[in-house]
Amino acid sequence: MNTGVKITAFAAALAATFGTAYGVGKGVGPVDEPRKAGHGEHAAQEPQKEAGDGHAGHEEGATAVAPDLPGGLQVSQDGYTLALETPTPAAGRSTLRFSVKDAAGRKVTAFTTEHGKELHFIVASRDLNTFRHLHPVKAADGTWSVDADLPAAGGYKAFADFKPAVKGAKGVTLGVDLSVPGAYAPKPLPAVAPTATVDGYQVRLGGVLDPGRAGELRLTVTKAGKPVTDLEPYLGAYGHLVALRDGDLAYLHVHPNEGGPGPDVSFTATAPSAGTYRLFLDFQHEGKVRTASFTVTAGATGKTPAKASAPATAEAGHDAGEHAHG
Repeated sequence: MNTGVKITAFAAALAATFGTAYGVGKGVGPVDEPRKAGHGEHAAQEPQKEAGDGHAGHEEGATAVAPDLPGGLQVSQDGYTLALETPTPAAGRSTLRFSVKDAAGRKVTAFTTEHGKELHFIVASRDLNTFRHLHPVKAADGTWSVDADLPAAGGYKAFADFKPAVKGAKGVTLGVDLSVPGAYAPKPLPAVAPTATVDGYQVRLGGVLDPGRAGELRLTVTKAGKPVTDLEPYLGAYGHLVALRDGDLAYLHVHPNEGGPGPDVSFTATAPSAGTYRLFLDFQHEGKVRTASFTVTAGATGKTPAKASAPATAEAGHDAGEHAHG
């Protein structure tokens, strides 16, 4: 893919989940209707039109999945299962191993490459204070492995976002629990705040997140008070947005599908329900990927952004094999 010309959407959602994404560069005008396209054709569909499309399944007529179920809530879907071989890693840096198995229990070895990767792997703590965007390596037998830094004991959830290389396949996002042994001390959810600071960059979030209604989330990147206008393409986009719902970690990974290199990156998102969400924005500048995180609310009393006493903070970071936030 020529990332400088084509930036496509990468949305891991079931029907009527968060919505599709679009990106805008500096000076772009009003928001257009979101285009129905996505990573692995993970397109958000209106349930009354196509109840089984999007992340809901690979085949028409699938009835095991509710049409409005967000992505990442199931370990098995549409004949595929996320099999975690290391369900209890130690605190600190350790190696995670897993595979995707088909309906016959065989490890899947053929995937469609999208945004430079055959499979995208996310790990988040249950308290949503730690976030890891990882890039695992696949062995010939279909076993994936990646080093991850899980800083504290407690519950985590891993998400695999992929599209099998079979005719007619649609994108799937599966989720599985893992536990880091030890004394667990959950942290409170970071406060709602319009600005996040990471490595000297300030990222301001504007917009409204409403359940059942598409809305714009615009993120503006600055450094030392000056707009950053030379963001670098990363996996085919100038920004990647992951949204996780507090409570069950319902998942969406959204990418802008057009736009320039900053300072603004814009997304269209539809929350599947009222509640609290964590947003994690990945952006690359000066050769390094960073993650800015936000806590937002959706619903009659929740607007994004809202005033708070301090910026939301959580653990994030990026290296050659992982984008860590926590």
